[in-house]
Amino acid sequence: MQLSFSYNKAKVIQALRYHFVQRPEIRLMLVLVNVFAIIAAILFYSKKIRPEPFLLGSLVWMFLMAAFWYFLPNSIYKKSATFQDQFIMNLNETAVVIETERGEVVWDWRKFTNFFESPHFFHLYFDTKSFFLVPKENISTELQHELRGLLNRNIKK
Repeated sequence: MQLSFSYNKAKVIQALRYHFVQRPEIRLMLVLVNVFAIIAAILFYSKKIRPEPFLLGSLVWMFLMAAFWYFLPNSIYKKSATFQDQFIMNLNETAVVIETERGEVVWDWRKFTNFFESPHFFHLYFDTKSFFLVPKENISTELQHELRGLLNRNIKK
């Protein structure tokens, strides 16, 4: 199977947001901050605490949301030259071959630890923090289904 693609900035930033939200430590931190903010709001409303803990919880929540929603995805996008390239990707039962005008790389399926699918991309993970995005926008529905099958057969979760 051969795919040809380049990246759309807005969709890549959205995919990076999905990546961050999928991380278990970030999910846990967001849940804890939300629980703290809700408890602080209830205690403030019932006049058991002063407004400072409620404001602190609200500020921490806003900072975390801004960091994971805007700052981190945008900074990663700006730092990575990968998102500016044009790619030709060949997938078969033994390996994945990625070609750009600068060269090519061959990844054996064993290099990938897992994958997941977001609305616009297939996220192929090498480890918990390194991954490669395969855009869906130029892939037909039938080819996406075939790609899912190939990924499920070759990437052991």
